[in-house]
Amino acid sequence: MRSDEWLTQLDGRLRRQLEFLIEIDRLKTIVRGTRLADESRRENTAEHSWHLAMFAMTLAEHAADTVSVERVVRMLLLHDIVEIDAGDTPVFGGTPATDQAEREQRAADRLFGLLPDDQADEFRRLWDEFEAAQTDDARFAKALDRLQPSLLNHVVGGGTWTDYDVDEPTERAATGRITHAAPALGDAIDAVIADAVAQGWLRSAT
Repeated sequence: MRSDEWLTQLDGRLRRQLEFLIEIDRLKTIVRGTRLADESRRENTAEHSWHLAMFAMTLAEHAADTVSVERVVRMLLLHDIVEIDAGDTPVFGGTPATDQAEREQRAADRLFGLLPDDQADEFRRLWDEFEAAQTDDARFAKALDRLQPSLLNHVVGGGTWTDYDVDEPTERAATGRITHAAPALGDAIDAVIADAVAQGWLRSAT
């Protein structure tokens, strides 16, 4: 049985920070639909968040507007923490819960609320900014969040596209925000989609 008694001996601020960090280890247990590039298994949400942070660091030069890489990375590391409580809602397959937004808001309240008040407010503001997608940083972060699974679907020869018999218009609707946030990345996803249709991994619109 795990003992948390040692935590009670710590300064209150440090105790809350460590409790938060221990709690978010659970993100490693949330399995997504997207497969790893080597096709060995599906990724978990913690891996997805790390990969997106690397996308931001590597691809920021392609953003349509000037973005803060640091802020984009922080958003991407925080954006799916709510899945610890709310679970993953896949883009394709299944029926998204009608109360998804409400569940994610409750999860954000609980999880960020574990932190000291100043950090709780800071992290929650970044999470809210990502969700609203109204700033240049958030729009770029959202674009990367759509780019990554599409690239991996192509690398593995269909992935969730073939799992759920996705057609080209559905994929284009899911990835439409990429072009607005980063035209060069939009060109890349257009090439990915066109090849996926040619390969039979995405159903043609006709």
